[in-house]
Amino acid sequence: MADQAWNAPEEELTGERYLLMTDRLSRIASDDLVPEKYRDYFKKGAAFLLKTAKIYEKKKDGRLAQRSMAECRADQEALYAHIAPNHYAESYANPEYAVSVLGEEAGQMLTLLCSEMEGCIAYAFQGKQMELTLLFELFVQVYNCLEEDDLKEARDTIYWFFHDYSEIFVENVIHDMICPEDNFFSDIVMNADLSDLRYLYLYGLPVSENDLAIAAFLNTLEEQEIQAMADTYTEGYRIGFENAGIDLSKKKTAELDFPIGFERMMRAAIENFRKMGLAVTAAREPVSSFSNKGSGKRGVYSTSVNRQYDFDHREDRAYYFDKAFTERYLEVYRTVFEQHKEEALTYAGPAVVEVFGESPFSPENKESAIHFDKEQEKLNVHFASERGMIIYNYIPGEERSFTIIAYPTPEIGAQFEEIFAETVKVNTLDYKKYQAIQQRLIDTLDGAERVHIVGCGENHTDLMVAIHQLDDPDTQTAFENCVADVNIPVGEVFTSPVLAGTDGVLHVTEVFLNGLQYQNLELVFKDGKIDTYSCTNFDTADENRKYIKDNVLMHHDTLPMGEFAIGTNTTAYRMARKYQIQDKMPILIAEKTGPHFAVGDTCYSREEEVERKNPDGKYIVAKENECSVLRSEDPAKVYFNCHTDITIPYNELGAITAIYPDGSTADIIRDGVFTVEGTEELNGSLREG
Repeated sequence: MADQAWNAPEEELTGERYLLMTDRLSRIASDDLVPEKYRDYFKKGAAFLLKTAKIYEKKKDGRLAQRSMAECRADQEALYAHIAPNHYAESYANPEYAVSVLGEEAGQMLTLLCSEMEGCIAYAFQGKQMELTLLFELFVQVYNCLEEDDLKEARDTIYWFFHDYSEIFVENVIHDMICPEDNFFSDIVMNADLSDLRYLYLYGLPVSENDLAIAAFLNTLEEQEIQAMADTYTEGYRIGFENAGIDLSKKKTAELDFPIGFERMMRAAIENFRKMGLAVTAAREPVSSFSNKGSGKRGVYSTSVNRQYDFDHREDRAYYFDKAFTERYLEVYRTVFEQHKEEALTYAGPAVVEVFGESPFSPENKESAIHFDKEQEKLNVHFASERGMIIYNYIPGEERSFTIIAYPTPEIGAQFEEIFAETVKVNTLDYKKYQAIQQRLIDTLDGAERVHIVGCGENHTDLMVAIHQLDDPDTQTAFENCVADVNIPVGEVFTSPVLAGTDGVLHVTEVFLNGLQYQNLELVFKDGKIDTYSCTNFDTADENRKYIKDNVLMHHDTLPMGEFAIGTNTTAYRMARKYQIQDKMPILIAEKTGPHFAVGDTCYSREEEVERKNPDGKYIVAKENECSVLRSEDPAKVYFNCHTDITIPYNELGAITAIYPDGSTADIIRDGVFTVEGTEELNGSLREG
């Protein structure tokens, strides 16, 4: 395909500044004006930025799409070598190295700057001259400050950069989410020659052998196989609106989140969405701390070059994060949404493709990395809540939906093609069959006062979950019968627990949450809220607690249990056991392979007033808890803007038992099998697994 044209008006506005900066960078690459300790950093940094300028020039004159595969690979090597694992130990992108060479104050500042400059890759490939020029100017301004070794002035320069250019960054984030016109990513999907894998190098994302291999594999599938995958994905999206009673015909845009390599499926999906009357949007994986770079894969993304690098920079925003910045950001966020309020109202929600197969990752926790302090953690919680409220005001939760589906990538191992075929089967299981089986579980659970969950073997879970009571059992239910719509694949019943009386220990010997490994994760609940927590990843208890607080509690002092669910997809469990990929399963599938417990908001967050019914016609009444019931008083204090599922696999489960008000009991699961009449079919896969 031909390169999408760069922004000509933008070229006129910033062209002279851009040329001045490239000239200045050329001189920085060869002069010695800063103190000697900084020279290597700035010479390497200037050389890197000039490489991105060359990419921009190729984009501008249409040469990017004409590169040979060898040129594509060479450009990639030049752009990402500094964060590759084999070079990372002595890279300024590594906080540990930067601090060891430059000292703590300068090292943290310049490793942040190094990471921010990586955004120039994205801006060059998209032809965004303004953003490219702004980053060039930031680098040069910091260089100028350090000519006099003025660290305070350099720090202020970085702070005011993010403050002063908030409008540009926020506009990019919101526009890419809700405005479909001239979308860089959908243009590649719809117009590139997908049989020529050079197209992957047009995104400006790092292209791994894994990304190349999945694209090559999808090219071997018949068109009807690709169409079936796309149909499962988009039909789940449509059914999500139908089941929620939301009129999809009033919507105009759907947002695509997908990994590169899946373009054949996404092309078919875009055509399906068009038939529904929906245009598509797609945004790049975040490239700046401003938009939470390193906090997880979302948008259009690729395999990480270095997951330790991502982890090291996940809290870089702390370098300039204060009350004035948050007020400025939120003011701009609200203003930009107001400018795009019509597009926001017709935004339908995200349609997400996740992938799994990466080797387990347990990060190294570096003191040298930038971290939020305690005051910033509290401020960040407030910031996330206020931002969530702004989004909800312009895109009401009760008027949007979503869907998520997952597939393996070749990185999963030699049996990839078998696992891929099995995953397709799991994603297309007969939801009517599961709906009937799950109704048997709900019939047993409804009316229970509490549910008792205990582990077995090395799992020492002993947890009592309090259940909402029903005023009218003939018309009400406490559990949702979840089939394959928004969360593909099929397979769970869930509820929002009553917090008072939800007590005990939740323990999992090993679990992966948001791409991070936890060993012996233990959460102790008291009246439904996390009281204490621990794991065994690191040498000290303090390190382990901080790891959990940062990445599970999301900087909150505590979180409530927002969901209790029982997964029923024993076919997925059998697949994981058969191929020994339990440690690589995404939470989307893993949560269906045992009981799971979400900490944070409920599944009905900000949609508590929306009436929802199960297929049997009963109204779901367990949609709030003692936190969210206070939403009319101060919504900013009752929503936590996170929801993390933690699953106990069937093989670590001793029993799940419903306990009724009169003291009688009924087992749901006992000794690793379902015991409710009508659920026997689930046990075949459990015994095989």
